[in-house]
Amino acid sequence: MATTPPTPHAHPVIPPFTFPAHAHPRAWLLTSAASPLGVALARAILAHGDSAVLCVEPCVLVDLGWSRSGAQKHWWGNPKGDGVAIPGRGIRVDDFARFVREEVRGGEWEGRAAVAEAVEAFGKIDILFCATSEAVIGTIEELAASQNTQTLIREQFETNFFGPVNIIKAALPAMREKRAGHIIALTGITSHLGTPGLGIYCASGWALEGFCDSLAYEVAPFNIKMTIIQPNLEINVLTNKVSSAPMMPAYSPDSHPAPLSRSIIGGLLERLEPPSPPLSDADSPTDGHSQHPSALHSTEKVEVIFPLLGEEMKGSLLAETIHALTAVGGHENPPARHIVGYEAVASVKEKLKTVSEELEDFVEISGAVDIDEGQGDVGDAGSGEGA
Repeated sequence: MATTPPTPHAHPVIPPFTFPAHAHPRAWLLTSAASPLGVALARAILAHGDSAVLCVEPCVLVDLGWSRSGAQKHWWGNPKGDGVAIPGRGIRVDDFARFVREEVRGGEWEGRAAVAEAVEAFGKIDILFCATSEAVIGTIEELAASQNTQTLIREQFETNFFGPVNIIKAALPAMREKRAGHIIALTGITSHLGTPGLGIYCASGWALEGFCDSLAYEVAPFNIKMTIIQPNLEINVLTNKVSSAPMMPAYSPDSHPAPLSRSIIGGLLERLEPPSPPLSDADSPTDGHSQHPSALHSTEKVEVIFPLLGEEMKGSLLAETIHALTAVGGHENPPARHIVGYEAVASVKEKLKTVSEELEDFVEISGAVDIDEGQGDVGDAGSGEGA
């Protein structure tokens, strides 16, 4: 049966961005700040009057020429203020933002460098937002088929799990010293829902959520808050790099009855309108990779796609998530887990309902292994007088 791909909301009705009440400007540290989500959030928080250290991959900074004008064009779309260049370290714009080098799969030392930059610039880190997310498409068998595809698995965890973990670990001492801070990690509803064809992507998100849930208990005595943000799949997949393992014939749409993410995402990409006007070579992140959705169905090699979205489409996709981030970031009592959008909430509710029903269906079997009070310790079971 053919599956109709979901359509992103063309014009969501989103209220204006709101921020929790606070007496002084907050200092944010954003990873993957050159991603569409990072750019949109940076614009919102800087317009609000907060400060930010924006972690950006070296290739992006090279493309911008390490210039104030180049950075302002990328993040604000027009010149703004009297930025001051800081040779060899990044740039400051309006004295409210600094750019620092970041490797998406950065190690601990890179995380410490970003944290040190934030503390030097603003004296603190109030809110850390880990925005890094890249998707690897492929069934479990497809991703186990060769050395190249197994490398995709390792890279998925290096990017989506170890990257955030390293920057979080680096930020904890500074937050502990101030006895204040809010850590926000981006995952997705795929961390609630197993998704066919995105098993490794889901696994990296579940791993990060397990880390964050455990960390929340450990740092609560230091007044450090922890929030997981879960937007729709569209947000993370359509606004970041997508890698696809070679498709096996057994999992092709003609052979496999279940709707796999490759077909759903490919169909969605086919329905997206290209940017207007088209991106110039300097602005395009494609680096020579194929941009046609059919590349996701390649049977010969790993394909990489950077979905090219116009500004209006990106704004529509990101609006709900930015609204959630500004409303939750730095909140006095933030949620441990925030699901973005009605569709995502409905999907998670359906999953939780299924889990609850299965618990009830097998509750007698679950309880059958318990030792009733009065029957003695487990060690006494089966023993009797004269044994």
